[in-house]
Amino acid sequence: MIRGTTRLIAHLGYPTTTFKSPMIYNPWFQRRGIDAVVVPMGCKPEDYPDFLRLLFRLSNIHGALVTMPHKVTTLALADRVSVTARIAGAANGLRLAEDGALEADMFDGEGFVRGVLNKGQALQGRSALVVGCGGVGSAIAASLARVGVARLALYDPMGANAEALAGRIAAAYPGIVLETGANDPAGFDLVVNASPLGMNEGDPLPMDPERIDPATFVGEVVLKSEITPLLAAARARGCRYQIGTDMLFEQIPAYLEFFGFPKPSVAELRESAAISY
Repeated sequence: MIRGTTRLIAHLGYPTTTFKSPMIYNPWFQRRGIDAVVVPMGCKPEDYPDFLRLLFRLSNIHGALVTMPHKVTTLALADRVSVTARIAGAANGLRLAEDGALEADMFDGEGFVRGVLNKGQALQGRSALVVGCGGVGSAIAASLARVGVARLALYDPMGANAEALAGRIAAAYPGIVLETGANDPAGFDLVVNASPLGMNEGDPLPMDPERIDPATFVGEVVLKSEITPLLAAARARGCRYQIGTDMLFEQIPAYLEFFGFPKPSVAELRESAAISY
């Protein structure tokens, strides 16, 4: 029940039709008796800077979840930015500090990496390809570097995005081997689709699945369907894989802690969630 005392967490993005987070947060808030609610808010890119400033002037605003296409823009709109968000070049969480400053952090990479590790896939000393170097892809790449992958390939149709990300990662993790310019998945231990490809019917595949070795672990960030065309192709080749919502579940405990709420287990979140496709 939403009441006058309810703390509002905005879920900012455009379009909102693929949003899954409200179906995880809100059942858990209800289960725990927490007077808070996550509300999807569709905001077009040209309106976002002005809207964000007004949003955080509301007396009952508690924070915001940020998704495509606003993660990169958010970084420049915050007063304080975490080290993780700065390396990623994007942010997906916002909160008001006690002094009124807007603080930004990034949780996508942590959630993705936790999910992969929890499925038994080793990452330290291994090789990884990340396709898509926007907000989520940058965060995943930064977290893969942090956990010790030895070789990291970055690909984005806008080559400058991949080059800029490689530069930030090299400055923070000088020992890693970095590559840019190709989306060929052959020879990698882990390949990740961190692009929007797969959200819309008829999208091309982000990489050639025939080039993925059956021993390769395949990760996906698209949330519109559980098994995207890429994951269907990878599954047919015998690959282990991670669906997009796994990243969501794994990062939400960190998000909730950021917002000052109790930190649940992923199992508890899964038990109460009302995810549908």
